[in-house]
Amino acid sequence: MDPKAVREDLRLFQSTLLQDGLKELLNENKLIDCILKVGDRSLPRHRLILAACSPYFRELYFSAEIDITDDNVQDIFAVANPFQIPSVFTVCANFLQKRLSPGNCIAIFRMALVLNCPRLALASRDYIADGFETLAKEDDFLELASHELFAVIGADSLNVEKEEVVFESLMKWIRKDKEKRVKTLDEAFDCVRFRLLPEKYFNEKTGESGKDAANGEIEEHNRLPGNLNDTKRVGMYSKDLVLMINDTAAEAYDGVENECFLATLTEQIPHNHVSLTSEKNDLFTLGGLFVDEEDKEAPLQCYFYQLDILAADWIALPPMPSPRCLFTGKDLQSNVSLDSVMRYDVERWFIPVFLNVISHPFFYESKATNKMFAYNHKKSEWKELPAMKMARSMFGAVVHNGKIVVTGGVNEDGLTAASEAYDFGTNKWVPFTDFPQERSSVNLVSSGGLLYAVGGFTIVATEDDKVAPTEIIDFWHEWTGMLKEMRYTAGASCVSMHLNAAKMPKL
Repeated sequence: MDPKAVREDLRLFQSTLLQDGLKELLNENKLIDCILKVGDRSLPRHRLILAACSPYFRELYFSAEIDITDDNVQDIFAVANPFQIPSVFTVCANFLQKRLSPGNCIAIFRMALVLNCPRLALASRDYIADGFETLAKEDDFLELASHELFAVIGADSLNVEKEEVVFESLMKWIRKDKEKRVKTLDEAFDCVRFRLLPEKYFNEKTGESGKDAANGEIEEHNRLPGNLNDTKRVGMYSKDLVLMINDTAAEAYDGVENECFLATLTEQIPHNHVSLTSEKNDLFTLGGLFVDEEDKEAPLQCYFYQLDILAADWIALPPMPSPRCLFTGKDLQSNVSLDSVMRYDVERWFIPVFLNVISHPFFYESKATNKMFAYNHKKSEWKELPAMKMARSMFGAVVHNGKIVVTGGVNEDGLTAASEAYDFGTNKWVPFTDFPQERSSVNLVSSGGLLYAVGGFTIVATEDDKVAPTEIIDFWHEWTGMLKEMRYTAGASCVSMHLNAAKMPKL
């Protein structure tokens, strides 16, 4: 007889004997060392067999460590709850909370509710509330169950400036499955704060003139809540604030209430950077001086950051092709004059055009200049406009109420307090109230319809009766008087930004 065939028959016999023996032990409830619960059923089992058949149970029973990753965390989280493994359950909840993002927050919120994890459910709900206007447009939002949706839109933490956004999002959710969801309007309307809706909008959507305004959902339902909540949402406290960014922190100032708030820390933002905001209320900082003290021979860097308002943190973006600070027109490494205009678009920098008229934005042939140019980004070309009445450099400038206002700076005679304004309508420079003090490098900011002047440099007498340029850290409103001195204005760039004071610590 073939020896291989004999060994195979023996192996099959032993395997069958082992299986029959284990089955007998199980049927007789002998040597049972664990119980699996599946719904209402309790299943006696042997740990050794479970470990032999399942990598999960092998890891669970014979290792004190579980490698949690983005790929397996949801599966482990779902298993840890019914098996009552609190340590694993807590680790998974912490892992998911740290990984919250616009792409997964709704799914994590729904999972946390199913698995009865209040802490993770609250954290993910607040994350959804923070980005509500964006997330409400996603398909996942329309798939929320009624109780899940109402937990979100009923929250005070909703980051919306207008209650109309909540109402429209609810109507969109209703229309996704109108026949079934219209029955939930009783509870849904208790989540909408109708007293915060403008009267005209309210009448259009709910009155006789608005029968078709919401595709008939309200008209068919014919009921509004009796107890109307008029508590403002968190997002309704947003307003235009002056944001000052230096290499320590970004401080937001409310000139109307005369209050300061900490927006975020800025240790990674270098000296002498430039800040700007977009129409979408995005803040960018770029350029600046940074020298590695441990390797001073290393090339200077040119950082480019965007502020994540919700996370109060900075996102690194691709740096400019050449290092610059204060945009003085010099390459910081080669010291060659720069006359280029760089444009950033979708993670790439472009150099579309050169300004050949002057190679320095402040000086022309080593003298202050009064020239002004307008750049057409669609045509990538420059156009010369009427010149300022005074040639100057290192001045403050801002667009305010339809005019370009410039003040202070340095001319051929030294520091100046003179101001003037360019009127877009008349294409002329017109007089503007002079600043109370001769000053250079002053930051001008137009915020909430008001004009502010922040910081700068002036000549101050020293203790030994000498004079020296000194940085000023004061804050002025419309030149009518100094509001206060603030240490965060030192070395700061200043912009106007729409921020929520209710979500920032007061200084």
